[in-house]
Amino acid sequence: MKKSITFTDNRNGKSVEFPILEPSLGADVVDIRTLYKEMGIFTYDPGFSATASCSSDITFIDGGKGELLYRGYPIEELAENSNYLDVCYLILNGELPQKNSYDKMNDYIKSEYLLHEGLKNLFNAFQDNAHPMATLTSTVAALSSFHFEHLDIDNEAEYREMAYKIVAKIPTIAAYSYRHSHGLPLIYPDMDRYFTKNFLYMMRAKPNGKANIDDVEMRALDTIFSLHADHEQNASTSTVRAVASTGAHPYAAISAGIGALWGRAHGGANESVISQLEMIGDVKNVEKFIKKAKDPNDSFRLMGFGHRVYKNFDPRAKVLKKLRDELKGKVEIDDKISKIADRVEEIALSDDYFIKRNLYPNIDFYSGTILTALQIPKDMFTPIFVIGRTIGWIAQWIELKKDREAKIARPRQLYTGKKRRHIK
Repeated sequence: MKKSITFTDNRNGKSVEFPILEPSLGADVVDIRTLYKEMGIFTYDPGFSATASCSSDITFIDGGKGELLYRGYPIEELAENSNYLDVCYLILNGELPQKNSYDKMNDYIKSEYLLHEGLKNLFNAFQDNAHPMATLTSTVAALSSFHFEHLDIDNEAEYREMAYKIVAKIPTIAAYSYRHSHGLPLIYPDMDRYFTKNFLYMMRAKPNGKANIDDVEMRALDTIFSLHADHEQNASTSTVRAVASTGAHPYAAISAGIGALWGRAHGGANESVISQLEMIGDVKNVEKFIKKAKDPNDSFRLMGFGHRVYKNFDPRAKVLKKLRDELKGKVEIDDKISKIADRVEEIALSDDYFIKRNLYPNIDFYSGTILTALQIPKDMFTPIFVIGRTIGWIAQWIELKKDREAKIARPRQLYTGKKRRHIK
C-alpha cells in the first residue's frame, strides 16, 4: 500500500492527498510537485532546510547520529582503508575499484595533469596578490573554452573521461593559482607522482625540481581530500546542480560551485578558524573569548563549532581529530596554535552552553591546524577543499544529467512588494 499525506486548506476546506516517497535511508519525503496545480499555493522554506531538491544515491548524512556515507560506506572506514583516488572511483562509479580499474583510472588522471599552454598563460592576467580562490574560479570557467567537446556528452565513457579530466586538472590550477599569487615560478606537474604527492610537489618545488615531501604528509592531505569529496546537497553542490540544470558546460557549473564554496559560511570556514585562533593569541585568553561567544549581546562567534546538518559530532571531525593526534611528533605542528585549539575544544566539549546547542567541533576546526602543519598557507585552505570536492560536484552533475525527472532549477518566492499600481 502506497503511503500518502492529506493537506487540507482551512480557507476553503479542500483536501488533497500527496504521495510519500520512501528513501533507502533517512526521513520520508512528501512529493508536492502538484501542490500549486491542486491547491494554488506554494511552500515557504528559506534556505531549503526542509526541502528535498532532488533524488540522489551518492551520499547520505544522518545529522542526529553524526553519520556520513559515500555510496553506503562509512566515511571512517574509507578514511582508514582507502586513498583519495579510491574514493573518487567509488563516488563516480558506485563501487570501490578493483586493481585493474584503479590502475586504468590512475594512469588516465596522471596523463591529464598538464594544462593547455594557452590556459597557463591566463595566469599572467591576474594580480600578483589575488586570492587563489579568485584565480581558481576564473581559470576553471576558462577551462571550458579549452574542452568544449564536453558540452554534449551522452555515454558512460565520455562522462568518466570528462570527470577524470577535471579531477586531474584542478590541483594543477590550484597550485598555479597559489604560486602566481606569491610571485613564484609555476612548476609543471610530475606525471610519475601519485595525485596528492604531485600537488604537494607543485606547491613546494624549487625551479630545480627539488621538493621535500614526507609520506606522512601526503597521507594526511589525502585523507583531507577524501573527507571533503562529497557532502550531499550543500550550498556549493546545489549551485553546481542549479547551473547544470540550465545545460551549461560542466566546467562552468564547477566554477560556479567554487564561487559558492569560497564564502566564509561554507568552504572558507577553516581559514576563519585559524585566523580566530591567531587572534585569541594565547591559551590564557581562551576563556575570555568563550565568554564572548556565550554572550547574547556580543556578535563574536566561535568558528569551527556547530553545523547546519550535524547535531552530533561531525564524523569527519572525529577522523581529523585522530589524525591530528597521530601527526604530533611526525610533522611540525604550531605548538602555540595547537594549545589554543586544544583549550577551546576542552572547554566547549564540557560546557553545557555548547552541549545543549549541539555545538560540537566540525571538520573546519581540525582541518585548519592540520593544513598549517602541512605547510599549507591559509589562503590555500579553501582551494584544498575545492580539490577534494571536485569529484563530488562532477558526480552530482552527471547524476542530474541522467535524471529524467530533473528540471531547470526555478524556486518560487513569497512576494512582499507593492501591489499592482499605475503611473498617474
